[in-house]
Amino acid sequence: MSSQEVSFPIGGNMVHNITLIPGDESGPEIMAEAKRCLDATGVNIAWEVVDAGLGALDEKGTPLPKEVLDSIERNRVALKGPLTTPSGGGYRSVNVQLRHHFNLYANVRPCKTIKGIKGAVQGVDIVVIRENTEDLYAGIEFKEGKESTRKLIELVRNYLGKEIAPDAGITLKPLSRGASRRIAHFAFNYAEDNKRKKITVVTKATIMKCTDGLFYEETKKVAQVYPSLELEHLLVDSACFKLVSSPQQFDLVLTPNLYGDIISDLCAALVGGLGMAPAVNLGDGYAIFEAVHGSAPQFKGKQELNPCALILSGTMMLDYLGEREAACRLQGAVEAVVKEGRYVTRDLNPRTYVSTREMTDRIIYFLGKEGRHE
Repeated sequence: MSSQEVSFPIGGNMVHNITLIPGDESGPEIMAEAKRCLDATGVNIAWEVVDAGLGALDEKGTPLPKEVLDSIERNRVALKGPLTTPSGGGYRSVNVQLRHHFNLYANVRPCKTIKGIKGAVQGVDIVVIRENTEDLYAGIEFKEGKESTRKLIELVRNYLGKEIAPDAGITLKPLSRGASRRIAHFAFNYAEDNKRKKITVVTKATIMKCTDGLFYEETKKVAQVYPSLELEHLLVDSACFKLVSSPQQFDLVLTPNLYGDIISDLCAALVGGLGMAPAVNLGDGYAIFEAVHGSAPQFKGKQELNPCALILSGTMMLDYLGEREAACRLQGAVEAVVKEGRYVTRDLNPRTYVSTREMTDRIIYFLGKEGRHE
C-alpha cells in the first residue's frame, strides 16, 4: 500500500524550519519513515538536513561539525536519528555534546501502553523526566595511570582519608543545587500543565548524601510551591522493583541523569520495547527530539526496525510547534496500526509482521483516513 493512494489535509501557512539529523547505521532508514509521516500530516515543514556522527567523522574529521550546531542555533528545533557512541574509547557521545552545548537540561521520555502490543503491561502511563546536564554524564573522567589521576587519588587520601586503588579510573558525579532546582521546577510545571498528580523522585540518597541527597533536598523545597501535587521519594533499587511489579502506581518520575537513562529503558520494556519509546531534550528556547533507542547497526539495511519511536518523537515535536491537531492525528494513526496488529514490525508481532516501510505505509494510510474524517 502506498501513501500516494491517500489525499491529505493541507497544512497552514506557517513554515516550520527544522534541523534534521539522519543518524548513524540504521538511523537514516527510520528517519526517512518518520519524515514521510510528518510530511503526510500536511504541516508545512522546511527540513534542513545536516550530518553528525560516524558519517561526519569520516567526511569532516569530527562527529559534530560546526554546521550542525549552526543549523540548530538558527532553527532552534531538531529531529535527530540515533547516533553511535563508541564504547570504552573513541569520541565523546554526540548526544551528550549537543545537550551540553545547547543546555538541554530536561530529558522527557513518556512511556504509555498502546492497546494491541503483545506482552505489554496494560495501564502504564509514565513520564520520566531526567536531569540532562550533570551527574556521571558530565564527562569529568580521569584515566587510570595518568598523572592527573594519581594527584586526585592523593588528594582524596589527604583530605578524606579514603584509599583509591592506584590503577583505578575515576569519574566524578557533580550534582548542583541550581541544576537540581531547575529540573524540579520543570517537572512540577510539566505535571501541572499535563494534569499529572504525583511526582516520584528517584535517588540513592541514603548512600550518596552529598549528591543524590542534595537532589532530593532541592526537590522537596520546590514541592512546597506546588501543594496540589503529591511528592514521593524512592531509592533507585526500590523504584525499579516497583516499576516492574506495579508500574500503574507511577505517574511522573523525576531523576538525576544516570537513573533516568536506565529507568526510561525499563519503562519502555513495559510498554512494548524501545521501538515505542520517544523522547525530547529541552532547554531554554531549544528542543531536540529523538528516539530513546540507539543506532542498532545489526539492523542496518534490513527494514526490520520499528519506526514508531521516532514517529512518536515527531508527534511530540508537532505538539511543541503548536501543531496539536496534526500531532493528535499522527498519534491516532500510530495507535490504530498497533491496535490492528497486522501491519507491524517483528518486535510487535513476531508471527505476522511487515517491513519498516510497510508499517509506515499503514500509518500514513490511517493518517489519510483521519484527514478525510471517514
